[in-house]
Amino acid sequence: MERQVAIIGAGISGLLACNYTLAKGCHPIVFESQDSVGGVWTKTVETTNLQTPKPVYQFSDFPWPSSVTEDFPNQHKVLDYVQSYAQHFDLLKHIKFNTKVTGIEYEGPQDEEIQSWSLWGGTGEPFSSKGKWKVIVEDLKTLSTEIYLVDFVIVCVGRFSGVPNIPEFPPNKGPEAFHGKVIHSMDYAAMDNEKAAEFIKGKRIIVVGFQKSALDIAMECSAANGVENPCTVLYRIPHWNVPDYLPWGFSLAHMYLSRFSELMVHKPGEGLLLGLFATILAPLRWAYSKFVETDIKRKLRLGKHGMVPTHSFLRDISSCLISTVPEKFYDNVEEGKIKLKKAPSFSFGHNGVLVEGETTPIEADLVILATGFKGEQKLKDIFVSQTFQNYITGSPDATIPLYRECIQPRIPQLAVIGFSESVANLYTSEIRCRWLAELLDGKFKLPSIKEMEKDVAKWDVYLKQYSGEYYRRKCIGALHIWYNDQLCKDMGWNPRRKKGFFAELFEPYGPLDYVPS
Repeated sequence: MERQVAIIGAGISGLLACNYTLAKGCHPIVFESQDSVGGVWTKTVETTNLQTPKPVYQFSDFPWPSSVTEDFPNQHKVLDYVQSYAQHFDLLKHIKFNTKVTGIEYEGPQDEEIQSWSLWGGTGEPFSSKGKWKVIVEDLKTLSTEIYLVDFVIVCVGRFSGVPNIPEFPPNKGPEAFHGKVIHSMDYAAMDNEKAAEFIKGKRIIVVGFQKSALDIAMECSAANGVENPCTVLYRIPHWNVPDYLPWGFSLAHMYLSRFSELMVHKPGEGLLLGLFATILAPLRWAYSKFVETDIKRKLRLGKHGMVPTHSFLRDISSCLISTVPEKFYDNVEEGKIKLKKAPSFSFGHNGVLVEGETTPIEADLVILATGFKGEQKLKDIFVSQTFQNYITGSPDATIPLYRECIQPRIPQLAVIGFSESVANLYTSEIRCRWLAELLDGKFKLPSIKEMEKDVAKWDVYLKQYSGEYYRRKCIGALHIWYNDQLCKDMGWNPRRKKGFFAELFEPYGPLDYVPS
């Protein structure tokens, strides 16, 4: 009997999930609220380029076309590549566009029985004759509602869209007090290029934030308005954003994406020997960070601009907070087209923004909040059940509790793909989808709920140790090989994917290493 699998979202993770479940004989139905595939790549700032070098950001069975020669293609080429993947594998016929999932509800055993289970879903199996998911969808064109009953749900909504993260302000000190206009970066990205250019032209603009979207928007504002109306960038703390991936001429991938680099890091579930290695190699780990940091400081002249972070590069790469600095960003700072302003907190006034500790506001006509998204809220809101909402969000002082970053042990017949981050999200989503497809095909079984929760807790400890205050971003950036090893072992694959001892230890891992042999 063909199993019905609902997939929420037709971004990269949703397309991969569709392809790999199809290969296992399932019948996927993909619900996408937009009118095309591509997820976040369908609405980006005009000047956005790929953050990760192209060889790391590719499908293992669908290489980039030879016509794309640059290492960091622009957003149009990335979107073309993703759309070509969907067409090549004939996935479009499985996608319902302009269809928003408004809620999912589990129809099966009651909460009391579910809470008593010792195995995922009661039996440890991905499918059950006792339960199905009710998927409630709205057609955004006709506004009609339809309900689907499916055997399994894969949530691929991502965390960088949908619910904007708007800072909270005291009464009468938020955007309502400002006589200008306040928008979120998602609103700016949604404009077509001509409208966006017209919208920012001739305005005094403040951009809040210092991650990739903030940097790209600041560059567009500076290009439009020059020194006459410089763009002010408010940031809370500086990060180790990189000018390139070649510190002092060495490959950053060799330094941080190899097995040897992971020997320097304490790992969840490591044994005595690996723990000893990580302790002994701690000075080398520190030296690696300093090596990269000195190169970034030199190339971007961070000391001159007061932008040297107080934390290590390892902290940022372990938190997936490494962005590529747009070309000539700091040139624009020196020319007066962009002004950098540290602002631990700020409030709005009639004429602009007042930074904490100062008495004179920064005058502005427009404030763009590049302050990220509430990915956890978006994930939580999909569930109708309050119990499942509590399960998926977990404890407020711990990470989202996902075993292998895919399965909430206490929510049956459901997986989440693409929520936690890595250095290359496409690459990570693909191996997760392959792992999930093997699970759905019965190639292996999950351990008990208690064992899964213990494993989740070990990863929580690691994330807090290396990511600090950013642990809830669920970044596996500095341990992606160790993480992939766990998935490979589950699937019965050999986790050692290289040929030869030195290649295995020192060469960086990428998508093509996981092509089935």
